[in-house]
Amino acid sequence: MYSSFFGLNEKPFSITPDPRYLYMSERHAEALAHLIYGVKESGGFIQLTGEVGTGKTTLVRSLLQQLPDFADVAVVLNSQLSRVEFLSSICAELHVELPEQRNSIKALTDALNAYLLKNHSLGRRTILIVDEAQNLRVDVLEQVRLLTNLETAKQKLLQIILIGQPELRELLARNDMRQLAQRITGRYHLEPLTRDETAAYIDHRLKVAGAIGPIFSTAAKRDLFRLSGGVPRMINVIADRALLGAYTLEEREVTPELVRAAVAEVYDRPPAGFSWWQRPWWAHPAALVGLGAAGLLIVLASGFAGLQWFRINQDPGPAAALVANDPAGKSSVPLKAPLAAPLAAPLAAPLAAPLAVADTGTPAVPLAPLLKANIGQTGTDTAFSALFRLWNVDLSRQTKQPCVQAKERGLYCLYQRGTLDQVRTLGLPAILTLRDSNNDPHQVVLAGLGPQTALLNIGGTEFRVASQELEQLWFGESLLLWRPGTRAVKSFLPGMRDPDVRWLRASLARIQGKPAEPMDSDLYDDALAGRVRDYQRDRRLPVDGMAGHATQVAINSDLGDGEMPRLALAN
Repeated sequence: MYSSFFGLNEKPFSITPDPRYLYMSERHAEALAHLIYGVKESGGFIQLTGEVGTGKTTLVRSLLQQLPDFADVAVVLNSQLSRVEFLSSICAELHVELPEQRNSIKALTDALNAYLLKNHSLGRRTILIVDEAQNLRVDVLEQVRLLTNLETAKQKLLQIILIGQPELRELLARNDMRQLAQRITGRYHLEPLTRDETAAYIDHRLKVAGAIGPIFSTAAKRDLFRLSGGVPRMINVIADRALLGAYTLEEREVTPELVRAAVAEVYDRPPAGFSWWQRPWWAHPAALVGLGAAGLLIVLASGFAGLQWFRINQDPGPAAALVANDPAGKSSVPLKAPLAAPLAAPLAAPLAAPLAVADTGTPAVPLAPLLKANIGQTGTDTAFSALFRLWNVDLSRQTKQPCVQAKERGLYCLYQRGTLDQVRTLGLPAILTLRDSNNDPHQVVLAGLGPQTALLNIGGTEFRVASQELEQLWFGESLLLWRPGTRAVKSFLPGMRDPDVRWLRASLARIQGKPAEPMDSDLYDDALAGRVRDYQRDRRLPVDGMAGHATQVAINSDLGDGEMPRLALAN
């Protein structure tokens, strides 16, 4: 309803967990790192707890988008189950054929164990994620503990991640739960957002939704933090109501009064802590006539008690780069939201194919008028055609999406959301989505990038623009094409065994100038993970020891070939 009024593409404060809107605070980044650790390491439990609405489910969805190709995951969302139902749910999630004795715990466990052993022999990892784990019955928790007994001589066959509210910590602290608690190898508790994080969280969600300017005043953000307690879900609910109120009054800026009015609707009563000179229209003293002193105290106490369960925290900061290919080819709309990672490494390699006009001596032209003058050349199809030409590939005007056509030619789309430094460090031309003052989208190809200027390919012609102006009109969406050096697109994680690990060893040996011994091994061992971390550190990539898609793109860019276009270094 109000989206078009504020120039937004969609409602920015939906309470539905959407990884595209995940805002990584320092604590959320640490929590996600704990979950990723649970995927990489075998054995024991990982425990993640947090108050209602602090972003646990969104973190889990982000984790699921980062799972390596060799990982199989079972997610149990309904935790109010019996032991038989719990084991049956796990089997169903993993597509394990149920035994004839479906009500037998032993038969179900044996079937699951056989599956885990087979998976282990294939070099695959199996992960169990249990949400709302605080609701698990004691006998089911004991069954969870017994599942960790499924192991080989060297490692556990099942990695278990327990997600729950603070009550889970209290439950596992009980004396009769000590056997389970002792097997927890990693714990993390999510706190609500701080005041500064709340303001950054609001701006982040608005920007993802397409906002090109501030909508909430600074004072409104402060009140929103105070009245939500920093709990992301309550921030979303209140902010959504405040935007609706501003739209109703045709106000372009959300003020503290609108936030407080929204809180009154959300809580169905004036929240406690308001100074009388700050009261909005709904808190006029006339509304309290006849209530009496005792009644007034009861109302205020009730309002205060209703807010006590909120606290303070959530998410900005660094992040593991969540890279998602677009299998459906719908590159103009992100299918999976990646998390930004701090990257920066200027590349000075020339473009493989010169553009129609390439004059490095020309001055920068104003970007906004340029987009307006070339509005017919800034569509998705035109941008993909230009990007395909740089790879010496023709884009067919058929029903197949561009990324599907790219895959047929051995190329893959890599969608990212982040910074220009991230695009620069991968060293390949990329499609950027820019937005003008009317919030209209424009797709252009970034062909070169330097400290002061950037080279944009618009309809086959190169234009030099100021990097600062480019950053003002760009909201972090980019898409590039890359050609894997392996037989299939995959991520590499320590512990996996795959013939393509040899490609990774050979590539690092060429780049780093020394063998990645043993060169003929297909095991991603700790030594290889160390070499990957060294490479990531040198290239200013996220240092996690995992050779994901972004790391592989950087490796391919360093190795280079005659047919690969490169991102030029603009002056």
